Amino acid sequence: MTPVPLEGRGGDTIAIGLISDTHGLLRPEVFTALAGVSEILHAGDVGTLPDGSSLLNELHAIAPVRAVYGNTDAPGQPELKERLDITIGNIRIVVTHGHELGSPTPESLVAAYPHAEVIVYGHTHKPMITRIGDTLVVNPGAAGPKRFDLMPSVAQLHITRGHAHVEILPL
Repeated sequence: MTPVPLEGRGGDTIAIGLISDTHGLLRPEVFTALAGVSEILHAGDVGTLPDGSSLLNELHAIAPVRAVYGNTDAPGQPELKERLDITIGNIRIVVTHGHELGSPTPESLVAAYPHAEVIVYGHTHKPMITRIGDTLVVNPGAAGPKRFDLMPSVAQLHITRGHAHVEILPL
């Protein structure tokens, strides 16, 4: 696997925006929360905007976007992949919606993707950061319509000299 050549903004750090479960709603706060990232990774349940336009095209105004499909996305959309298995800043990242595991947990994700150093997933709408062994598991939460009494959120993944850390950003 060839590493993705990305220049970090601000020295040696690469900032990656993490978003999931937009369900056709792109909140204006997302543009502020993800300003300055080098790339955005969308962990599924993208949806389309009310006017029928692509939510991913709107996110491209911030940075390049790669996305996976979730259980509510229409099949056959070429911009949505089943899963992303990529290397950025020498960190191997898997992005999945998580629905393929039923109710994903950090433990089940690490068991399914043991080669990943960072796993980004959605589906549960619950923002979460945990480490299992050497694997950082992140759910940025749901950025779309508020559901399950959970506040909308996104995250930023920062990769500095081969080390990854993440922060959840409420919207």
